[in-house]
Amino acid sequence: MIDKKSFELMRRQFEQFDALREQLIKMSRDILKNSKGAIYSVHRNEISVAALQLAEAKKTIKKIELLIKKDIHLAQVGAWFEALEEYVEASCYYGFVTEKKIPTAKEVGVDAEVYLPGVCDFVGELTRRAVNAAIKEDYKSALEIKEVVTELYAELMLFDLRNIPARKKFDSIKYSLEKLEDIALKIKMKN
Repeated sequence: MIDKKSFELMRRQFEQFDALREQLIKMSRDILKNSKGAIYSVHRNEISVAALQLAEAKKTIKKIELLIKKDIHLAQVGAWFEALEEYVEASCYYGFVTEKKIPTAKEVGVDAEVYLPGVCDFVGELTRRAVNAAIKEDYKSALEIKEVVTELYAELMLFDLRNIPARKKFDSIKYSLEKLEDIALKIKMKN
């Protein structure tokens, strides 16, 4: 009545997926660690260290992409998305600081679903940089960052983000922008 071999095959498939999933989660943690490290390295102006950390994260991303080819369902694991978003955030921050350019989704190697939340998180790092610049009386940098965040906010407002996870992250940009506008006002009043 029951095809036991069929159930055995399914059980092996589940076990294989679980083993691959555990591998993916561990490697995703490595991407997160290197991406977060790159962000902090950029904050400390350790640009060469950040470049190495991003390169290491990129190598791990390539390994995971090969792993996903073994089972396409692995692409839906949450740890993978989180790691990619952090990588986007770090890549954007690094690009902004080193080249005064925010890399595109294509340049980072991700799709819009991963890129947009990463860019939203990147705004938090820009805000921190602007605050630190203002503290050091580098008002020009603080005001430039405010303009970049204003432009990003305007672009992101054109998306219908109501039903995707990026929505909450997008909402946080509004508060960052308010903080930056307050800094700009204080700079203006000081001068």
